[in-house]
Order: sequence, then structure tokens, then C-alpha cells
Amino acid sequence: MALSEQNAVSVLNSAGVRAAPARREIIYRHTVVVRVTHWINVLCLTLLLMSGLKLFNVHPALYWGNYGYRGAPTLLAIDGMLDPETRQPVGVTRIGDHNFVTTGVLGVTYDSDGRPQRGAFPVWATLGDDLALARDWHFLMAWAFVTNGAIYLLFGLFTGHFRRDLAPAAAQLRPRHILRDIWDHIRLRVARGEAAKRYNVLQKLTYLAVIFLALPVMVLTGLTMSPAVTAAFPFLFDLFGGRQSARTIHFITANLLVMFVLVHLIEVMLSGVFNLMRSMITGRYVIKQEGTS
Repeated sequence: MALSEQNAVSVLNSAGVRAAPARREIIYRHTVVVRVTHWINVLCLTLLLMSGLKLFNVHPALYWGNYGYRGAPTLLAIDGMLDPETRQPVGVTRIGDHNFVTTGVLGVTYDSDGRPQRGAFPVWATLGDDLALARDWHFLMAWAFVTNGAIYLLFGLFTGHFRRDLAPAAAQLRPRHILRDIWDHIRLRVARGEAAKRYNVLQKLTYLAVIFLALPVMVLTGLTMSPAVTAAFPFLFDLFGGRQSARTIHFITANLLVMFVLVHLIEVMLSGVFNLMRSMITGRYVIKQEGTS
């Protein structure tokens, strides 16, 4: 839906003749359900990430298969240790057989007084004072997230939101069109006029991948780590290759979602923070015409 209004501002052209008033168009971009579920997701995913980092800190290693324990081969491990020569704490991240010193970021971080703290992820980025509290936060936010996601999914299916706003048109899927959108993103070119009224093909494909692939994988791998759930649905082990494999996939997917959020925030800053934030709060979005800044 579009709400059009005439901007009363007029300007003088180079010949000194008063030009016609510039047209300022406002569209109703996001429904109430989309806006509310979006902000609930922001809260849930933030607390899920922070409590998940606390849980990872308890055993900061990833394995493949059904079993994982200290001494078993790892896919990834983050830990802190003492340098045998300097006797100073060193953070080490191990990926397969390769070690990387990550002191100050991963493995060993420093508090506000400059004292070293051992832990895969910094304490300030985690939630929960101990394992039990972090697990409670994680489970609570997980069910809130699933419930919120189910509401959004049903809304999108029954109102045609997915088909109308997120499904790419046939013309958008042509290689030439996709390459042009990629080139526009590389040049940090922001959509104007009619193009700004709808998501571009990269946005649509990304949102669909997150909604229908990444988030379901997050939920299912999380359930696979629960003994109570796998006792009732043992096929989850076959689906993901074991409990530890599910934990590894869960961790990787979480990092992909963090990357998605970071790119999303960069896009927001480039496209206009105030305009986009207003559209996600009130639903109204101002369309910038071609040639405007």
C-alpha cells in the first residue's frame, strides 16, 4: 500500500523559474505482525546468542559424530593456556590441525582492569553466571523464538506475504539481473524510486534462505542436543549424524546468522538508519526519488 503526498517545497531552476514541487512518496512497508515479530526476534536471538556462548564456554570444542570428550579429535577448539617461555596466558583457536593465536579475542580476554580471563568467548558477551542459568535462558528464549516464528510463518503463508514480498519474480532470477544487483551492492548503490518499493533479488533470496533453511536447521539441531527429544524422535540422530554433529552444525549456523545480521546492519546504515528504523516501528517508509541524496 502506498500513501502519496505532495511536498510543498519548491526550488528555482538555473533560469530563475520556479520549478514544480518535488513529489514525496510514503509507502506502508511493514504490517503490524511483521514489525512485532521482527523486534521479538531481535530480543530472542540476542539472548539466545549470549546464553549459547556461555554454554559453549563450558566445553569449548566441536566434534563430529555422536560423542565428544576431552582428548577426542576436534573440528574446532578454543582454549587458553600458559606460554611455557613467558608464563603469560595465551588464547589459542584450533581448526583441525591448525593453531591460531587469538589472545584478546578468543581463548583469553581481559577485563576492565587488564586482568586476563580464560574462556572461549569474553564474559561480557555471555549470559548466565553458571551452566544451569545459561541453559535456562537458552531454553526459555528458544521456545519464545519458535512460538514467534510460528506466528510469523502462519501470517506469511495465509496473507500471501511470502509470495507477494519475498518470492523473486522470474525476471529477477535471470543471471544478468542477479549480476547487476551484485554489482550494485559492491558499489554500495542504494535503490531509489520504484526500485526502493520492493526487495531486490539478493535480499529476497537471503531472507528466504534464513527463514526456510537456516532457522529451521537451528531449531532442529537444538532439539537434537536434547536427550528427551531424541528419545522420542531418534530419527534426528540420522538426520544430523549424531548429537555432537548437531552441536557443530548448530554452532556454524549461529555464526552464519550473526554474519547475516552484521551485513543487514551495514545495509541499514547505508540505506538510511532513520528511514528504515521508522518503517520497522511505524510501518511507513519514505521513497527517495532518483537523483536525490
